[in-house]
Amino acid sequence: MRRGLVLLAVLLLSAGCTSTTGVGYYWQSVTGHLRLMQAARPVDDWLADAQAPPRLKERLALAQRIRAFAVTELALPDNASYHRYADLQRRAAVYNVVAAPPLSLTLQTWCFPVAGCVGYRGYFDEADARAFARSLPTELEVAVYPVPAYSTLGWMNWAGGDPLLNTFIAYPEGELARIVFHELAHQVAYAQGDTEFNEAFATTVERLGGARWLATQAGEQARIDYAVFDQRRRAFRALTFSVRQQLQDIYRDTTVDDAEKLRRKAAAMADFQRSYQDLKRGWGGFAGYDPFVAQANNASFAAQAAYDGLVPAFEALFEREGRDFARFYDAVRALAVLPREERRTRLRGLLPLVASQGSSPP
Repeated sequence: MRRGLVLLAVLLLSAGCTSTTGVGYYWQSVTGHLRLMQAARPVDDWLADAQAPPRLKERLALAQRIRAFAVTELALPDNASYHRYADLQRRAAVYNVVAAPPLSLTLQTWCFPVAGCVGYRGYFDEADARAFARSLPTELEVAVYPVPAYSTLGWMNWAGGDPLLNTFIAYPEGELARIVFHELAHQVAYAQGDTEFNEAFATTVERLGGARWLATQAGEQARIDYAVFDQRRRAFRALTFSVRQQLQDIYRDTTVDDAEKLRRKAAAMADFQRSYQDLKRGWGGFAGYDPFVAQANNASFAAQAAYDGLVPAFEALFEREGRDFARFYDAVRALAVLPREERRTRLRGLLPLVASQGSSPP
C-alpha cells in the first residue's frame, strides 16, 4: 500500500507545478488518505472482534448486505471497496472549501491531476480547511462543510479500496444504502473537470438504488424512519431550490446595477432564513440543516446545486435505457468522454422526456 501511495504522491506532485495548488496541499491529501487506509480493517475482522460494539457489528453486517445488493441489483462494481471499516475519530472524512463571487452562483475552481478542475478543495483536517478559507480573497463568499465520504474513483481498489467509515455507518438504513451507492457510482463513470455531471450522476444512482433497496430489502420500521427523514430533506431541497432560482434571477437582471442586486439578494437571504424557521417548526426539534443555513451564501448554494441540478436529465436517461442499470451506465460513460458543452446539450435534450413523464423518483 505504501508503494502505491508513493506512486500516487508522485502523480500528484508532478502536476502541482502546472496548477494553482501548492505541494503542501498535495502532501496533506496523500498523508491524510494514507492514515485513513491504515485505520481500515476488514469487516470480517470487526465482526469477529469480541471487543467491537454489538451496534457497530449490526451496522457493518447491514452494510455488507447493501454492498452485495449494489452488485446484484444495481450492476455497480464488484471490487474491494466497502469491505473494510475505519473509525477516523472525527465527524467527517474530509472538509470541503467552496467559494463564489458575491453576485454569482458559479463556484471558484481549482485544478488537480486525474480529477481535473473542480469547484472545491478538500482537507483532512478541519483547521486546515478553515485556514485556507480565511486565506481566500475577501470579495469571495466562502463556505466550509463536512463530507462523510469520498471516492478514489477505483484507483485504490488494489490496495483495499474505499472503506466504510464511522462518519456515515450510523446513518438511517436508507441513507446508508444511498451513500454506498453514490460513492460506488463514481467508480462507474467520471468526466474530468465536470463536478456537476459527476455528482448528479452519482446522486441519480443513489436515489434510484435507495428507493429499490427500501422497497425490496428494508423492514417496515426502516421504511417509516426513512420516510420521516426524506420528507424533511425534500422540503428543505424545495426551499433551497426556490432560493437558488430567485438568486439567479437577481444576478442575471441586466436592468439594475450591482448595488440594487445586492439589496435584493440581502432581502432574499433574509426571507430564506425566515422560511427555514417556519419549515423547521414542524420537524419536532430536528436541526440537521442548521449548519447549512447558518453559513448560507452563494458558495454553499452553488455547491448544493452541483449535486442535483442535472438529476432530472439523468433520470430521463435511465428511463430511455429501459430502466436497465448496465445500459444506463454505458450511456453515461459515452457522455463522459464528450466535450463538456456537448454533454450539456445532450442532457438538456432529455428534459422534454422528463416533462412528459411527470414526477421523478425520490
